[in-house]
Amino acid sequence: MTLPQWFSQPYPPEGASAAEGIRNQLGRPELDLLTILVRESAQNSWDARLPQSGTPVDYRIDMWTVGPAHAGAWRELLLAGAPGNEHFPLRDTLKRSSIRVLAVSDRGTRGLGGPTRADDAVGPDRDFVSFIRNIGEPRDTALGGGTYGFGKGIFYLLSKPGTVLVHSRCRTELGGYETRLIGCTLWKSYVALEGQGQRRYTGRHWWGDASGSVVQPLVGQQADSVAQRLGLRPFGTQETGTTVVVVDPNLDELEAPEAADYLGDTIAWHLWPKMIATPDRPPAMRFTVTCDGVAHPVPDPRTARPLNMFVAAYEKMEGPHGSDLQCLKPKRHLGRLGLVKRIMPALEPTRASSMLDIDNLIHHVCLMRPAELVVTYHPGPKPPSTNQGYAGVFRADEAMDDIYAKAEPPTHDAWNPHSLDRPESTFVHTTFRRINEALDNLLSLGGVTRPGASNVALGAASSVFSGLVGGAWGTGGATAYPKPGGTATRRISPDSDETRHRRAERPERTPFIPESAAADGFEPRDPQSLDGGPEPDGSGVAVRRPRVQYVGDPYYDDRGRDTVLIQEFRLPVPGPQRVRIDLAVTLPGSGGRETDPPIGASMPELVGWEDSTGRLHTSGPHILEGGEGTWRAVVRPAPDTMTEIGIKVERVKTP
Repeated sequence: MTLPQWFSQPYPPEGASAAEGIRNQLGRPELDLLTILVRESAQNSWDARLPQSGTPVDYRIDMWTVGPAHAGAWRELLLAGAPGNEHFPLRDTLKRSSIRVLAVSDRGTRGLGGPTRADDAVGPDRDFVSFIRNIGEPRDTALGGGTYGFGKGIFYLLSKPGTVLVHSRCRTELGGYETRLIGCTLWKSYVALEGQGQRRYTGRHWWGDASGSVVQPLVGQQADSVAQRLGLRPFGTQETGTTVVVVDPNLDELEAPEAADYLGDTIAWHLWPKMIATPDRPPAMRFTVTCDGVAHPVPDPRTARPLNMFVAAYEKMEGPHGSDLQCLKPKRHLGRLGLVKRIMPALEPTRASSMLDIDNLIHHVCLMRPAELVVTYHPGPKPPSTNQGYAGVFRADEAMDDIYAKAEPPTHDAWNPHSLDRPESTFVHTTFRRINEALDNLLSLGGVTRPGASNVALGAASSVFSGLVGGAWGTGGATAYPKPGGTATRRISPDSDETRHRRAERPERTPFIPESAAADGFEPRDPQSLDGGPEPDGSGVAVRRPRVQYVGDPYYDDRGRDTVLIQEFRLPVPGPQRVRIDLAVTLPGSGGRETDPPIGASMPELVGWEDSTGRLHTSGPHILEGGEGTWRAVVRPAPDTMTEIGIKVERVKTP
């Protein structure tokens, strides 16, 4: 059996590409290396999927430290014939006490088949030479994700010594299966002293069967045996696919478990269209991330915020309510657009979302080509509140795929119309113009408040409108009657001295005084008495009157797929008390509050009363026990409104 050896490529008389030039073909991307790894490798896996296969492509990223059982084999096998100079950093990497690797694997793909020599690859089946030998080949997959074959460069950039091992299994021309294993290093060109002179080298090195004029991959049983000694994941008897092992990956100063979490989140953000299952088909791809044998979750886009909004926009785009975007001159169908708008809590940015310039607010349209791999998230105008957001999905028409592909940089993360000639640049410019027009329509409610007021969506900016409603306060798309920690207010006559005094202090505000949040039918007998004071119980004995103590601001929260509004409160007076909700929609400028919806409109509704243990009581008026415990009123707000929440309480008389 021939042991694998390293071979360093000298410059041939006709010249060749230097390693530095190949490494620089990705340019200076804005995304970090781990993100580009996910995007580029997943595109390669998707383009290599088996035709007519009904099973998802299995894509996984595994990181591990080579254990004692395999570390010796790594050093013995991968140092054989290695150049003995500073231009081959893998030598120092393997001499360290621990060896760290990252492997990107796919199964359910065709593997790297075809000829193993570039001069033999004249037919359509040339996956091996395209990935291992050649640089910059145009894509040969219709509607594929990749365009120029530069994606493989990310594996070398991610490796600190610029070294990868490629382990693949493919079908042969005769219908059998063949395993292949080869190593590649892409570092820097250099000059070495040899004999009586100097010789220039390209900085490209191959590790494999060096017995012939060209280094060939180990194949068959030999490839399986060496892969087993290195501890690589084996292939099944009739399984095809590829594993690319990155030696000593650059994790951007993250600890390995942190990097695994980041990779899982990054997969969700960039590959979520491939994760969606429908009743009639499974997801297109399955994703797994592990670190030292421990699985790290990949978020489910249907339930993870805010990706669930993009899934909803995708489903709208696919359905009858999606929009067709057209270019009129020259006339061309550009693609389909789906948009959704939701009330939502403010987001906590993650490292993966921040890499996309998405912070605490979603106001983006996901752009994709027919391959349904995320190109980028196009930002639109921001809503006037962090409690409302929108998401969109635009998918290019299949007939336009080549044009959008040519507008992408090597990292496939933008559409740049300036890189195209007319009329192709016109199509991309028009795409963004049509998307922005649709976003303007989405954010406009087609009406205004009173003259001089701002024309903004009602539910989008309660912090703007709350000042227009006298006696009301609050943030986050809802108002509450008293301030935090206070008790329910008393009913005040519109003609009282106190009301006239408030008008004088704030003449610009609408003189709307909220109803008392105290019990129905429990009007103060003395205009100067306060809620919570003594009250006769019918037998002449004074008892404390029930009252509501609001706790903090109303806030949004996620409950399943719904976004709800929460108002926390206490009932400080002991004893059984009946509570009910008083919900209304505040109209800015007019000072009015709507308790009956217009025709076809929705109103906020009570979901239930939640106790301190998280149990939800779904009845309307509900009997609660007063005390120091905190309750939560859970309300489903109406879209595009500012919701008023009032809680009313009355004492339950006991026999």
